[in-house]
Amino acid sequence: MDPLLLAAIVITSLAGSVLGLVSGLVPGIHVNTLAALLLSSYAPISQTIGGTVPDAWISILVCCCIVAAGVVHSFVDFVPSVFLGAPDSEDAVSVLPGHRLLLQGLGQEAVSAAAIGSLVGCSAAIALSIPMQYAMLNGAYGIVDAATPMVLGIAAFVLVAGEFRHGPRTGLSGAAAFLISGAIGYACMTRPIPVEGILGEGSVMFPMLTGLFGLPILLSAGEAGGRPPQRRGREDPVGIWPGLKGVVTGCIAGWFPGITSTVGASMAASVMPESRPERFIATVASIGTVTSVLALVTLSVSGRGRTGIALAVWEVAGDSVSGFMSPTFLALLLAAAVASAAGFYLTIASGRVFSRVIGRMDQRRMSTAVALLVSILVLLLTGPYGLAVMVLCSVAGFIPNVCGTGRAVLCGSLLLPALIFRLRAWTPPWP
Repeated sequence: MDPLLLAAIVITSLAGSVLGLVSGLVPGIHVNTLAALLLSSYAPISQTIGGTVPDAWISILVCCCIVAAGVVHSFVDFVPSVFLGAPDSEDAVSVLPGHRLLLQGLGQEAVSAAAIGSLVGCSAAIALSIPMQYAMLNGAYGIVDAATPMVLGIAAFVLVAGEFRHGPRTGLSGAAAFLISGAIGYACMTRPIPVEGILGEGSVMFPMLTGLFGLPILLSAGEAGGRPPQRRGREDPVGIWPGLKGVVTGCIAGWFPGITSTVGASMAASVMPESRPERFIATVASIGTVTSVLALVTLSVSGRGRTGIALAVWEVAGDSVSGFMSPTFLALLLAAAVASAAGFYLTIASGRVFSRVIGRMDQRRMSTAVALLVSILVLLLTGPYGLAVMVLCSVAGFIPNVCGTGRAVLCGSLLLPALIFRLRAWTPPWP
């Protein structure tokens, strides 16, 4: 690869890392929203750098920026999850363990655990990408594709069955929340909802996920009291094992549609429970970054995007991502490697800043301001219909608060539609 192109990839990856830092620290901003914003910026970016680099490099560099932003977002979004109780939907199940550590004055330790888990997961996923790409291109993908309906069904069962461990009433409420969120997700994905805002046409996923996961948590966090003074804590509270456990689960989440890191973490907790909250956080973080990287492998093999970041890359780069060890694919892995190093240090640094200022924050005012900001973004990006979708989804998003279920059941909004779509297209191998 041209040394100048390598240097350009590193520079654009660092620029994308800054964007991922900003989006990751703003509660309620989903990584898919970040991908949509970067994709809409492709034309002006191309015009800006068109005269400074060869035209053949532009799409590669833009994709590297998108991938780096997505990877760093998956690192940094644990900071508002821990300190503000306002997670991305991908790490929703980490709120309670993070809150427990925060109330012990160990918020920074929770963030360190997330950073270590993310770094282990991202490093392992990058190392596995080439072997997995080779295996998938040589027959394994057909086996995985055929198993998708069964795996999605098992994931749905594990999510709902986990709620029955807390009693029949909680279990039934969890099942109802799963079905309601699934119906909302299916309607959003299949109905012609006009989501064109002032800044252009957006994605209905933004208001849907914001309503289900963002606003209810923000508004609930605003009712909480003050935070105790935070102490430094251990720099390495978990080691590498929880991150490696997340790699195993992330390899499943990275290949099957609808199985987000939240679903994967819930499945992992059922099979391999963790008693220490920091170890659970590290596992969830690892799953998220593994999913981000392996989505690129899925894209290169099948042309299907499992994540908003992967879909944005396909829109920009197209078929150039496909093929075993294509130059574009290798450039994206390099961008992910640069972003993982940047994301680790940015997450640690952000956690230290939040640790120092969290005690002086007015939780109610801050949560209200962020909720207002997110609502304005929904209006600007998706228009009044998008705002209506957000309000409707917020009603469903409060079901776990009212009924005492886990928030992971709301992942039915992604899992149930994916299962329905695959069952419609799937033909059983028997008459």
